Amino acid sequence: MEPIGLKDFLQYKFLSDVKYAPNGKSAAFVVSNCSEDEKNYESRLWLYNGNILQLTDLGKESSYIWEDDKHILFPAVRSESDKKRHEAKEQFTSYYRLSTDGGEALYAFTLPFSAEQIKPTNCGFAVMGHTDFEYPNYYAMTKEQRSNVAKHYEEEKDYEVLEELPFWHNGGGMTGKSRTALFTTDKNGENIKKITEADFDTESMIVIGNDVFYTGVSYNSKRPIKNGVIYKLDTETGEIKIILNRPEFSIANMIEVNGQIWLSASKCDRYGINENNWVYTLNPENGELTLLRKEEYNMYGSVGSDCRHGGGANWQAKGDSLYFIGTREGNAVLLNLIPDGCVNPIIDRDGSVDCIALSDNSDEALVVGLFNNHLQELYSQNLKTGQFHQITHFNDKALEGKYVADYQNIKIESQGCQIEGWVLLPKDYNPSKTYPAVLDIHGGPKTVYGPVLYHEMQLWAGMGYFVFFCNPKGADGRDNKFMDIRGHYGEIDYQNIMDFTDAVLEKYPQIDKSKVCVTGGSYGGFMTNWIIGHTDRFCCAASQRSISNWLSFYGVSDIGFYFASDQCDANFYKNPEKLWQHSPIKYAENVKTPTLFIHSDEDYRCPLEQGLQMYTVLKDRGIPARLCMFHGENHDLSRSGKPNHRIRRLTEITNWFEKYSK
Repeated sequence: MEPIGLKDFLQYKFLSDVKYAPNGKSAAFVVSNCSEDEKNYESRLWLYNGNILQLTDLGKESSYIWEDDKHILFPAVRSESDKKRHEAKEQFTSYYRLSTDGGEALYAFTLPFSAEQIKPTNCGFAVMGHTDFEYPNYYAMTKEQRSNVAKHYEEEKDYEVLEELPFWHNGGGMTGKSRTALFTTDKNGENIKKITEADFDTESMIVIGNDVFYTGVSYNSKRPIKNGVIYKLDTETGEIKIILNRPEFSIANMIEVNGQIWLSASKCDRYGINENNWVYTLNPENGELTLLRKEEYNMYGSVGSDCRHGGGANWQAKGDSLYFIGTREGNAVLLNLIPDGCVNPIIDRDGSVDCIALSDNSDEALVVGLFNNHLQELYSQNLKTGQFHQITHFNDKALEGKYVADYQNIKIESQGCQIEGWVLLPKDYNPSKTYPAVLDIHGGPKTVYGPVLYHEMQLWAGMGYFVFFCNPKGADGRDNKFMDIRGHYGEIDYQNIMDFTDAVLEKYPQIDKSKVCVTGGSYGGFMTNWIIGHTDRFCCAASQRSISNWLSFYGVSDIGFYFASDQCDANFYKNPEKLWQHSPIKYAENVKTPTLFIHSDEDYRCPLEQGLQMYTVLKDRGIPARLCMFHGENHDLSRSGKPNHRIRRLTEITNWFEKYSK
């Protein structure tokens, strides 16, 4: 068998956003792939109606909604006039209507703003769209007025004036004075009405008949962290009411279940901002809020992989119950929450349910998933018989004849906790030989690694490395108590990882202890920085999109002003010494390990300066160090960066390992 090659991911197909038609007789989904020039991704719409049919082929159809049983509505820039408007930086969104019975997509309507989400109502559409605080009525301007706005932006392009916090957002650029507004339109995309005020930022919405329920916050200086107010818009009368006013809540999700609103929310008063949400029911008429379930585990999928592109639904209502994805140990599974508050497993197998689709008119639950150590495919679960089967085979040839290492499960006791992890054996493994190894640490820390295909790990296994990884305390997939490491970063989690490393080395004496590499991104980058300051047991390190200094992180990250204080259980003003205590750079004078740093200049989650600080200290002290900075990439480089940039990133890391381990 051939090893998986570094560039093999260019051939992978990524599935996402599966949705049933209203009648449940067919479903659409998105299939994406890397473009031929390796500088972007292409996405197309496909149909499942017992057969698998391709619907579009321009390669730019990445989102859509079902307008009715036979028609799909999707945004696109297709006409020459729209292309010119796009080049002139005019804000608009054109929609096209496609019949699933066949034929070309036909122009439907254009909205005079950048739409982010659209949902049908009884009398038209509810739309969330981008607005500028300084030009809240851009949508109603004349062509000449919009041209003047474009000229103003061009004149100001060399300047950024900051007046709000946060002032940027990872993946979204500079966000000062930027808002997401709520609009309504008729079925022709006309009679547009802006519902929210200029300073209001809409976060989510659901539609029940003529009513739109939405959440969000108003601000003009510092954005509130919590959003415990739900508004109700009657699209016929235009009347707006507050049906829930609980400012102590942070609302994560809303969905209609059998005429009620079910929502997940938290006060963040027990385990901080990362605590798992409880589930409530809300009467949409009188605003009565009732606790349904004290959920101590998460209600979304958090299993890491670099073999995805695009999203999809985590929650779906069917009948009088809620189906949702939850992370349990190292797997993302499908669960069912019923009105008495009990949760039942629906798909509970090794792997990851990535998105779901259900319908009141179908007994099939459709899921896009990573199962059987394979790439994404579309699967079906019969809710009556329990039969589970694979529908698509987009990725069969991508791994044909390739060595894909199996996951060897290891569980250990460490610091009073059971820690689970996995080991990938090198290709052509021979117990009589010795091998180098890679310890890979996940981000978050509230995410998990699990038994799903991870391209970079399989690459290294195919090159002759042992690859091992675990979920230390602070990770997801367990209860709130296990997840909570506030004020203890670099303590019990570090010891868990070191204990797991020791267990792997003991179980596999074939690993050369002098040739073990370590890498990780985000929290994994923090931990890599922490590790090299506390031990020199690793032959080299690759620290990616990392945190090195909690004090500066507080002031530069898009989440720093609240995340640093919450996670370090310390205040920048009152006890900065605790932030410093948990900062890897404090211990950089101990570093002896050759270290590669990977950062992106548009990463506003773990900004470039975090890596620069560690790089500078190591270089100043004469420790071998290298920093590779990616222009135009953000925190998600390893997962959704430009394909050619992903190739360079993985090449940099792999060459670094090869240099010091072989």
